[in-house]
Amino acid sequence: MRDVLHFIDGTWSRSVSGRTYDNRSPWSGELIGRVAAGDEEDTRRAIDAAHTAFAQWSQASPAQRQTILLRAADILDGSRDNALESLALETGCGSQFGRIQVDFAVNLLRQAAQLAYRPVGELLASDIPGTQAMAIRRPVGVVGAIAPWNASLTLSGRAIIGPIALGNTVVLKPSEESPFTGGAIWAEILLEAGLPRGVLNVVTHAPGEAGVIADALLDSRRVKRINFTGSTPTGRRLAEKAGSRLKRVVLQLSGQNPMIVAEDADVGYAVEAATYGSFLHQGQLCMCARRIYVARPVADEFLTKFAAKVATLPTGDPTDPTTVVGPVINEWALATLERRVKQAVDAGARVLVGGEAAPPCYPATVLVDVPPDTELAEGETFGPIVTVEIVESAEQAVELANRSDLGLVASIISRDVPRALRLAARLEVGIVHVNDQTVNDEPQMPFGGVKDTGWGRFGIGVAAEEFTELQWLTARDQDRAFPF
Repeated sequence: MRDVLHFIDGTWSRSVSGRTYDNRSPWSGELIGRVAAGDEEDTRRAIDAAHTAFAQWSQASPAQRQTILLRAADILDGSRDNALESLALETGCGSQFGRIQVDFAVNLLRQAAQLAYRPVGELLASDIPGTQAMAIRRPVGVVGAIAPWNASLTLSGRAIIGPIALGNTVVLKPSEESPFTGGAIWAEILLEAGLPRGVLNVVTHAPGEAGVIADALLDSRRVKRINFTGSTPTGRRLAEKAGSRLKRVVLQLSGQNPMIVAEDADVGYAVEAATYGSFLHQGQLCMCARRIYVARPVADEFLTKFAAKVATLPTGDPTDPTTVVGPVINEWALATLERRVKQAVDAGARVLVGGEAAPPCYPATVLVDVPPDTELAEGETFGPIVTVEIVESAEQAVELANRSDLGLVASIISRDVPRALRLAARLEVGIVHVNDQTVNDEPQMPFGGVKDTGWGRFGIGVAAEEFTELQWLTARDQDRAFPF
């Protein structure tokens, strides 16, 4: 990898201030490169470039947009080995989740290419003789995109590709933990694919300075939409500021995701699903299972087999293809995991597997008897830690799951699919998977949650609802008589 610069108006540039920060590997701590540390001035330059580019890009032909996106998909597909290496080096992403990210991003580009040819409106029935009425969708203008580090390639792609395909221009702020795989890599790909200058702009920032960039996006009248993926506390602050400016936002925030193992579940399958859904990418995904509710008739068998399976998961170097649990993203994250497990144990929880840090990793960890007032029970713990609770029935599990303020995704493992679907209808979440684990996403699906997990939906299938304005348009083919 190399140094990362801003990408503004089709050109790589340093920060106006000249400042940089060090980008280091979470596994080895080695210096990967230096990154431009942007501020309000760099963000304003990016917004101005996006605003200027919008006039032409919004009028680009469907064929032009489609060709660029399909070409970008081929470029990424052809350079997947480099992308996988970069993901491992910059974010500690193992090969399994790395391949998932690349595949998703390639499919995202190919599916977004058809947005250029989607219907842009509909004819409306009017009771006024001689009036033709239409509802027309138009691109909104400049979109501010704020993406996290944990699935840097896919979540930054999700933040920018739909808006661009619909004729908008974008200013992307990647996380300081993933300036290349969450930002510069997309600029490189789309530049090579022929995207006109100014359509995508990327502004990076130093640790602790994300708010400077976000505030500049919120304050600018030229930025018409904001999309954000990240924690609920940060999303709440962003939404409050956006509300005072009457600026629409799409928010996909924290998840405290339940997995329900019903009385009639295939226990062996449930163990395999729970292991994958809890510990993929060392649990650093908003979709990961955080709480497993197991019906009492199968609880002993599940706990025995689950603990045995989790204890075998290899931990270590993310470039090793056998590694399942790699490093957590930074020292602060590792300290948070240690503190929350200790707090739960001090309050009476029991550790079945794991529970002892092996810096820079934290091993796959399973706890039971976790008190409901601990941080592990109440909020999202972003790491390879899952809690298991024995319940009397799947119905009770639904009641307990719904007590959470968060509502992203849930899963139900049961041989009785009609019953599972009835239970799914009662779960207060945006996504439910029956007979699968919680980590699922496809570019065309409406991804998002309810309650404190945010509002709006990501996904190519619903992108037009989030990133276009609906205009009511009428035209008359004859003069109208007015009463005065």
